[in-house]
Amino acid sequence: MTQGIKEKRCADCGAPDYESCKHFINAFKIIGKKWNGLIISSLCAGDYMRFKDLARCVMACSDRVLVERLKELEKEDIVERSVDDKTKIISYGLTKKGEELKPVFDQIHTWADKWV
Repeated sequence: MTQGIKEKRCADCGAPDYESCKHFINAFKIIGKKWNGLIISSLCAGDYMRFKDLARCVMACSDRVLVERLKELEKEDIVERSVDDKTKIISYGLTKKGEELKPVFDQIHTWADKWV
């Protein structure tokens, strides 16, 4: 530890670094899973998206895998599925928990524009 800099620990588990913090590890198991980042990023625009529109945003992902990832993100309470009562059209959007990822993804976009 550098002199004069206070060590930051996880408020919940007390881990001294990211490598041993279960929250950090679990967060990356969710957002770092293939296609999840692109799905979340696509939904960060704020509007609910129909499956076919979401599939266009994540073109290299098969429909079968996209369905699996959406179900997983629903289970994590990051994405919610909505069915229109009149038209029965299914769409997807971010939950409150998912919306809190927007600034994170904005920062990733900013970093990627600069460095990738």
